[in-house]
Amino acid sequence: MAPPNGVSTVVLPLPSAPEERQWVTTLKRLARRRTALFGLAVVAVVILCAVGAPLVTVFDPIEQDINQRLKEPGWRNAAGQAHVLGTDHLGRDILARIIYGSRVALVVGLSAVLISGVLGMAIGLVSGYFGGKVDDFFMRLADIQLAFPFILLAIAVIGVLGPSLRNIIVVIGVSSWVVYARVVRGEVLSIREREFVQAAIALGSRDGRVVLRHVLPNAFTPWLVVATLDMARVIVIESALSFLGLGVQPPTPTWGGMLADGRVYLSTAWWLATFPGLAILVTVLGINLLGDGLRDTLDPRLKV
Repeated sequence: MAPPNGVSTVVLPLPSAPEERQWVTTLKRLARRRTALFGLAVVAVVILCAVGAPLVTVFDPIEQDINQRLKEPGWRNAAGQAHVLGTDHLGRDILARIIYGSRVALVVGLSAVLISGVLGMAIGLVSGYFGGKVDDFFMRLADIQLAFPFILLAIAVIGVLGPSLRNIIVVIGVSSWVVYARVVRGEVLSIREREFVQAAIALGSRDGRVVLRHVLPNAFTPWLVVATLDMARVIVIESALSFLGLGVQPPTPTWGGMLADGRVYLSTAWWLATFPGLAILVTVLGINLLGDGLRDTLDPRLKV
């Protein structure tokens, strides 16, 4: 029906509700996964304990007292201070050594993942985007890297340079780029064929701009998931090297070194090896659950 007096009316669209920020949506999706929240809580507790270690425990992790050696969990000293997890064969507090040992695990994990992740990201971007001989070169290099046993590489490098925190980080970081490179390369091979990338190329954008502005942001999500899961693997590798005597040297506390010290006393003082082993188990499990949740949350093909 026409409006009276020939006056036309203009219907204005109602203002739409502001779109929810992407990071808020991501957090809400992540919060629906209880296993991911458990993993996040474990990681947060480990980080807080590592950062605030002097506030969590009053004991020095390297101070020895032979008179207090091999005391069971819950034992109290003359000052009334409780050794919640007991003491080791040199009278050092187990809980303090586990807390301070988490610093080594996190430093090695974060640093090695950062080195290998950045290196693998760069190689994956170049290899996947340009293809051809460049792709063949890097992928054959990756095949050689995978064929070389990691433990032999670690023994050779550390045998020449000597065991230290820096050398462990370098060895693990340089030898772990292959997974990142292959994952990112696979994503880039798909991304470079999409319309928005082809449009950017058609408009005259340079390769560097296309890679950094269009390809990299879309390949970052799988890289982040791989980095989260790889950190757990790096912590296990660092513990294994310390167990073999190739990691950080005593008296600096490390979880792998504590396992090596406690294996001799399994029948008489079970807590020496049990609690460091549980620390590795819970930390690695928490990181894996968090990485699993991130993978499911950040994958646009999954509706949570």
